[in-house]
Amino acid sequence: MADYPKSLDHMLAAWNEPDSSRVREHLAKALNPEVRFVDPTIDVTGIDGFEKNVHEVQSRLPGAVYSRTSGVDSQHDFHRYHWAIHLDGKLVISGFDVTETDEDGRVVCVIGFFGDVPEG
Repeated sequence: MADYPKSLDHMLAAWNEPDSSRVREHLAKALNPEVRFVDPTIDVTGIDGFEKNVHEVQSRLPGAVYSRTSGVDSQHDFHRYHWAIHLDGKLVISGFDVTETDEDGRVVCVIGFFGDVPEG
């Protein structure tokens, strides 16, 4: 579905922001102050924790490109999409997120998964 909150674009922009002093700018447009971010490596609440994670991941993968690799499927303030991280043109990791937004369209929760869904 093409109709999704622009907060998702701002959140993605934060991951791709080369100027570390501007990451917070993107996150302020994207996130509810009490946002929760969960993936296999972290479970953090609040914009400060989210921002810290962005900076830590960027420092481990300098120059990486973060992209959405699918459309966004949205229903009832929930949104799912696939993503990937590439470095020097090579896939580092891929996965998918399920994101919840509030009544203002700001992200209140991101649940990230790495890789493909396991076979049954």
